[in-house]
Amino acid sequence: MNYRAVWAIYRFEMARTGRTIFQSIVSPVISTALYFVVFGAAIGSRIPEIENVHYGAFIVPGLVMMMLLTQSVMNASFGIYFPRFVGTIFEILSAPISAIEIVLGYVGAAATKSIILGLITLATAAFFVPLRIEHPALMIMFLVLTSVTFSLFGFIIGLWAEGFEKLQIIPLLIITPLTFLGGSFYSINVLPPFWQTVSLFNPIVYLISGFRWSFFEVADVSVTVSIVMIAVFLSICLGIVWWFFKTGYKIKK
Repeated sequence: MNYRAVWAIYRFEMARTGRTIFQSIVSPVISTALYFVVFGAAIGSRIPEIENVHYGAFIVPGLVMMMLLTQSVMNASFGIYFPRFVGTIFEILSAPISAIEIVLGYVGAAATKSIILGLITLATAAFFVPLRIEHPALMIMFLVLTSVTFSLFGFIIGLWAEGFEKLQIIPLLIITPLTFLGGSFYSINVLPPFWQTVSLFNPIVYLISGFRWSFFEVADVSVTVSIVMIAVFLSICLGIVWWFFKTGYKIKK
């Protein structure tokens, strides 16, 4: 393992965050805080509690998860797409660096940024609502696994995209709607039976449900099922990335 190469890629990507700190850190946190104020204040005044949890606190895991999903995908996709766009990807491919080391550098940096944003969001929310975390270790595990998994997913999008427009298609048209419909701001148990069944086909439901359980021991589905779903999606993403590098698809062409 060429740790120096991994560290070089990781450090470069993290340095880019420092150069664009308002766009990378401040802007997402402000946007999420606005969601919290609008939904927590406006809707929370009409829905005091959901499953014995204060509504303002209930939506915090959903907001953090929404932050993790969108930022992980966007950071990782842009991180690998930009070298392809300017042509520096060939310098990386010609260097004595393996595919695993390239993925570790880019995905590790994207996941780190998302985890930082998630923790900042949690700290901000704690000033507004009585937030408790029943299972801190499980919460951290969901935080890390979700960040890594969707950073891998973003890495795949960055390799697949042929233009900046394509980088936005999946995050805006697929991930964001699924996140809003995945129980970020409500429990799917309040839906009619038919729509509860439909919601179970949304993979984001399992991520948000498991993450929320680590806070309040309240979940729409079993926490074990949530962990299995993350593991399955992580395995699929790893398989696709392996195939991309093995065949050179969208990398050497």
